[in-house]
Amino acid sequence: MARTPDLQRRRHLLDALVDECAANGVGGRSLRELADAVGTSHRMLLHHFGSRDELLLSVVDEVERRQMDLMRELTTDGAGFAAMWDHLRRPELRALERLFFECYARGAQGESPFATMLPGAVDRWLTVTRSADDPALARLGLAVMRGLLFDLAGTNDDAGVDAAAQHFVELLGSLENTSR
Repeated sequence: MARTPDLQRRRHLLDALVDECAANGVGGRSLRELADAVGTSHRMLLHHFGSRDELLLSVVDEVERRQMDLMRELTTDGAGFAAMWDHLRRPELRALERLFFECYARGAQGESPFATMLPGAVDRWLTVTRSADDPALARLGLAVMRGLLFDLAGTNDDAGVDAAAQHFVELLGSLENTSR
């Protein structure tokens, strides 16, 4: 079944918004500013996304979907964690990580519509890593990854956060060796 032009246009806008938010962040930018940046009107963004907050959630969901697609290709051991970390730590993703944490925090406070992203923001990732022998370890890996990203988004201390990530990879390696 072919996509309708409206769905195609929404997809095109969402891709442009992800690129724009990755390049220039969101911050306090208005819907009009975001629309101008992607070559459309604020009315078209409202038509396709409903509100600025729903647009932000759509951007976060799309970025998460892309990251989960990558995760499906990786192992769930230390090497997989290291590969995922190498992907997520890229400086061009910082603005998107900040957006994720902003939306997540607003959802944790029960703010609508952000509360709708919880608990899916955890459950979807755990579903992707279910091949792990230990679901608790998969959750720990997700928590460590997000904690490191939060630290990196807030401090831009690449060297310090990378060292912590490397230490976690080594810990995972030692767990693998003891379980053999």
